[in-house]
Amino acid sequence: MGRRVGIVLALVAGLMLAGCSEDWGVDQHGRPVTAEQLEGQWLVINYWAEWCSPCRSEIAQLNALAEQQQGRGVRVVGVNFDGLQGAELARASEALGIRFGVLAVDPAERLQLPPGEVLPVTYIVDTRGRLRERLLGEQTAAGLAARLQALRGEGS
Repeated sequence: MGRRVGIVLALVAGLMLAGCSEDWGVDQHGRPVTAEQLEGQWLVINYWAEWCSPCRSEIAQLNALAEQQQGRGVRVVGVNFDGLQGAELARASEALGIRFGVLAVDPAERLQLPPGEVLPVTYIVDTRGRLRERLLGEQTAAGLAARLQALRGEGS
């Protein structure tokens, strides 16, 4: 009987801790990005910079992907490679026409993403927070949607 109580307590503690995931900071508008918004979703994480020409031209594709995938368990998020914060991040995001969320806090350590040596770089992370794909260079909405469909079809 004592063993069952221990198992039940361990399960309850695990469930309570699972519900207490850390939030992801704020977006380019200073709005909180909660764990509930991103965890359990497929994430398309794009690193960009204002000075990167391919980054600038792929923003429209990422906007389209974000709109296409809305409500389908996929979130597109950006990260500024130069670590811009606050008003600078908001200004740069607006100047590039970014309509998806841009994280002010780089999630690379949290998700154990390998460092990006070139820009743009896009990571696809599954619902369990595991890196599934690292894509270098400019991406298209159609190409990313196809990769997501293939990866999701693998039973993740």
